[in-house]
Amino acid sequence: MTGNLLVRLSGVMSSTVPPPASSVPYLDVHDVTVAYHRKPVLWDIDLTIPEPRLVAVVGPNGAGKSTLIKAVLGLVPLASGQVRVFGRPVSAERRRIGYVPQRETVDWDFPVSVLDVVLMGTYGRLGWFRRPGARERACARACLARVGLQDLAARQIGQLSGGQQQRTFLARALAQQADVYFMDEPLAGVDAATEKVIISLLKELRDQGKLVVVVHHDLRTVPQYFDHVVLLNMRVVASGPTEKVFTPENLRRTYGGRLSILEAAAEAVQHPERTRGERAP
Repeated sequence: MTGNLLVRLSGVMSSTVPPPASSVPYLDVHDVTVAYHRKPVLWDIDLTIPEPRLVAVVGPNGAGKSTLIKAVLGLVPLASGQVRVFGRPVSAERRRIGYVPQRETVDWDFPVSVLDVVLMGTYGRLGWFRRPGARERACARACLARVGLQDLAARQIGQLSGGQQQRTFLARALAQQADVYFMDEPLAGVDAATEKVIISLLKELRDQGKLVVVVHHDLRTVPQYFDHVVLLNMRVVASGPTEKVFTPENLRRTYGGRLSILEAAAEAVQHPERTRGERAP
């Protein structure tokens, strides 16, 4: 990702408009198809999430998980379909949407400090012609404190560990003060302490009335971390509350009988307390 794209994807601050009435879905994806070089990657995606949830999007490699996030955000073109947030086109609600991309897509050599990256989350409220002031810097520092990086504010982003970089992008998302967050594998490659911090913050956002949609790869932790799951393999195989949707049968339909994966997932479904004990710091 180039520096300019890093700034563009930093998102925008939320508006002061409160979350909508419960009758208006937070997210509504209807009949969405995405194709690369005329080859469908996502096919006829229908997905509605009506209220605040902590949502896991899971599926095998190549299932279109990251593409789904990018399609919702308007970062890749749709071959068909539409996406609405709070009943309106995404373009009309960008100030209420936050995004955390995959770490691999970011140019970590770009010469910005940790504080600069988090300040990018305030750009939407400021517009392009105003510079962040004391208020925005105070907000950014408070967000860094929430992820435990307040002492690293002046460090160049490329000098951080992988877990610290992920925390920085989470702090930037918090600075956006959005109502809907999309996060592409925020737990990938982080240590147990960072994972605990991230999940705690994501649950806090949900409890504050936010929708948090997370591309996730570790099936063992889905029952522990998430209250809603989307099983995806080019199409939506199943979507709904984790306790109803995250079943061995649905997992077999999603993963096509990959035994090692399914055995680990089945263990998590049948004995979530064991997984919880394994992940405890």
